[in-house]
Amino acid sequence: MAPVNDVARKLDETVGAIRAKTPVVPRVGLVLGSGLGAFADSLPTKIPYSEIPHMPSSKVVGHAGNLCFGEVSGVPIVCMQGRVHFYEGHELDAVVHGVRTMARLGVSAVLLTNAAGGCDPNFSAGDLMIVTDHVNFTMRSPLIGPNDDTLGPRFPDMSVAYDPHLRTELAHAAHELGITMREGVYAWLTGPSYETPAEIRMLRTLGVSAVGMSTVPEVIALRHMGVRVAALSCITNMAAGLSDSPLHHEEVEATARSRQADLLKLLGAWVKVQA
Repeated sequence: MAPVNDVARKLDETVGAIRAKTPVVPRVGLVLGSGLGAFADSLPTKIPYSEIPHMPSSKVVGHAGNLCFGEVSGVPIVCMQGRVHFYEGHELDAVVHGVRTMARLGVSAVLLTNAAGGCDPNFSAGDLMIVTDHVNFTMRSPLIGPNDDTLGPRFPDMSVAYDPHLRTELAHAAHELGITMREGVYAWLTGPSYETPAEIRMLRTLGVSAVGMSTVPEVIALRHMGVRVAALSCITNMAAGLSDSPLHHEEVEATARSRQADLLKLLGAWVKVQA
């Protein structure tokens, strides 16, 4: 066995502190992105990131910064109510520390949500999109550096990064609720500036449907640790060159709030089938 490195040590300390605060052993994890944190509001246990060793806190509006525990339809869950981003100046180990913690707590599946810009001209602000695959345009990875074999293999397979079964369950739940879903490829760019029209034209040419500033490093870290993953994008704005108005974060938050009721029902229905 490889020696426990600093990442594993920090995870052990994080998990130990969490287990001292809650008896919940989660089966499912959810990462709630910009303006999407309301799903965790009703969960009984909320631990601020500031009270958890090595858990970084986001300064971005719309990211509450709590690790929340409870049950939904009898399924024990853990929710990240907000996340940190690479563009905030965090190292990627810090960006993925929350989802690695979920894996160490015992979750077998994680649904990540995000706010994204629509690159497909057939999309509209407010659409929901199941992520089928991603493109990492940052060329950065949380796995760069020495590999800890206790976390996962040196060269993890990413040919099916987004679990087909979890995606089917998400699509079925949406159909049962009468919620229209899109599907497409998500691209990760660092931000924090929004993309230029030329960059969006490039992404469209390469088959990208939505673009954002999160999710991909978390997916890489989770797949490295053998956790199944699904991801859901809320298309909160049409990307540069596809909209007549300047892009701003307030629009992202407002659009996410406008879909909040559907998202709450959809996330609840997806969790229920994990029982």
